[in-house]
Amino acid sequence: MEEVISAISTAAGTGGVAIIRLSGGGALGIAEKMFTPSGKTQVKNFVPNVMYAGYIDGSGFRDFGMCVFFKAPKSFTGENVVEFHCHGGVQLSRGILSKTFELGARAAEKGEFTKRAFINGKLSLASAEGMINMINAESLALVRAGSMMYGEKLSGEIKELQSGLTNVLAEIAAQIDYPEEDLDGIDERKIYGSIAVLSEKLDSLASSYSCGKKIKEGVTVAICGKPNTGKSSLLNSLLGYDKAIVSDEAGTTRDAVEGSLQINGVKFNLHDTAGIREMAGAVESIGIERAKKIVSSADVVISVSDGNGEADAVEANGEVIRVFNKCDKFKPDGNYDCVISAKTGEGVEELKRLLSEKAVGELSLDKAYIIEQRHYSALLKAVESIRSAMRNIGRYTLDILSFDIKEAWDALGEITGETANEEIINTVFEKFCVGK
Repeated sequence: MEEVISAISTAAGTGGVAIIRLSGGGALGIAEKMFTPSGKTQVKNFVPNVMYAGYIDGSGFRDFGMCVFFKAPKSFTGENVVEFHCHGGVQLSRGILSKTFELGARAAEKGEFTKRAFINGKLSLASAEGMINMINAESLALVRAGSMMYGEKLSGEIKELQSGLTNVLAEIAAQIDYPEEDLDGIDERKIYGSIAVLSEKLDSLASSYSCGKKIKEGVTVAICGKPNTGKSSLLNSLLGYDKAIVSDEAGTTRDAVEGSLQINGVKFNLHDTAGIREMAGAVESIGIERAKKIVSSADVVISVSDGNGEADAVEANGEVIRVFNKCDKFKPDGNYDCVISAKTGEGVEELKRLLSEKAVGELSLDKAYIIEQRHYSALLKAVESIRSAMRNIGRYTLDILSFDIKEAWDALGEITGETANEEIINTVFEKFCVGK
């Protein structure tokens, strides 16, 4: 029997339905020994992609469920695939899985079904990464970005860039092989122009990582200001529930209090920091130092002040939003980006809009954002190789120029998987669960 892998493909725990998936040339043969159809159609004659009801043989029991056969190559993995849909009990599904092992299947490794799909040309490496991002997403924006990758949007753009590089390589090869021929006036200026266009496209794609990284990891927001300006109340108001302790006593918040929310589908990680003041105790001073570190590393800083004086200058590397709080009690006495009352909620929605605008701007629903560090690093390698080629035109021979362009092509291939080494491929699929 040809090798078959098997695993439970649904989440662990009790549920309505559990799915045991098998993939490999001998999958249907195992199904013949385990499944008794209710109808007259024998397992070996199952029509692909059709669900059949019947009894599934487990280890010492039978369960009434469904069986479906996906015939190679028109399956997720590109191999023969069988799925048993049984009732969702933990021991029940494990028993059916054990039966597949008894009949010759072996336990699938992490992400092995998807890895086989990649190896068999059913999806690119970037598509597989898009899938795992969708599964693990903690925000709607990451689901959307992952779906663009899974749908081969990113791979399509990469292949288009590679095609452009291939055309340039062909032009160079023609000049090297047939220097005496007049090949439609091909010259170094034309090659430079072609490379320059590709360079711009690469730069544009790579620049999307600044936004893509926030889509994947979330936006870090530090709420800072003097004690008693209402930072904790603002955190609670943004979250929509009481997370931080609110008190009129200065120094109530001695360490960062965290919470998260979604704004326009993007996850924002909020940090309510200790109020910064000169006269602070030992414990509070530790909180203040931590607050300064959070502020310096935040993507966006909300600097809060109230009617008792303006906020101190903020030493931040990210965007700063100057907020006047307690507008229900005091009138703002300076220039502020947003005027709010954390107590009544006035202006809080406007603050959310500003947070989104400052951090990520308007997201496109059909754009392939770079959200993986791996992809970004590969793009930077491609960008550098292309820039090297542009610098070398006219300085070195065309064969040296083609070396730089081929390096760029190979770097892009790491994203789709065409030139990715085994270590890269294994690292990607280790992120998957068993059964996917």
